[in-house]
Amino acid sequence: MSLSRARARRSSRRSPSGRAALLTAVALASALTLTACGDSAGKSSGSAGGNYVTGPGGISTVAKGERDEAPKLDGETVDGKSLDTTALKGKVVVLNVWGSWCPPCRAEAPYFAKVSKELADAGKDVAFVGLNTRDNSKQNAASFEENFQITYPSLYDPDGKLMLRFPKGTLNAQSIPSTIVLDKEGKIAARTLAAVNAEQLHKMIDPLLAEQ
Repeated sequence: MSLSRARARRSSRRSPSGRAALLTAVALASALTLTACGDSAGKSSGSAGGNYVTGPGGISTVAKGERDEAPKLDGETVDGKSLDTTALKGKVVVLNVWGSWCPPCRAEAPYFAKVSKELADAGKDVAFVGLNTRDNSKQNAASFEENFQITYPSLYDPDGKLMLRFPKGTLNAQSIPSTIVLDKEGKIAARTLAAVNAEQLHKMIDPLLAEQ
């Protein structure tokens, strides 16, 4: 047998395992890039003009005086009422993008229930608003709210159209879950693109409550 044929046979015998190793590596790399349930805003850059700072916990903040105006978010809520976020100016507004089908959303829901209740009981000028997306029925969303004792309203946005109202180049919602916090003037002050806990929520909210 010629040397070239022997090499070809050895190469052929190795190729299935080689392909398997390559596929495993690709699958692992893909898994490592999935940090949330899904991409929501699509092509928005989220650069905020380069004037934001992202801390080690993944929370991006914009200094007062450099913030962009938040878009008007309005429509029907999960419980069938009407809501317009522009009517909430004068309060710090916490916008949470979620879906009942999303595991990280379920993981963070108890913290949203806890912190929203704490701040309401303390009489703080904070309004929590959910943006429910990609749920095919309000029933699923309503069951989620009931299970996790979410008492604040959520705009029902199954197609994600409300999230696309955030201007390109602002701290916008790019994943599910996402949390965006508006200052008392209705401007975008903070954002995170991952599930949060109670401590992280306070880090986003408390400095804005203290602003004059």
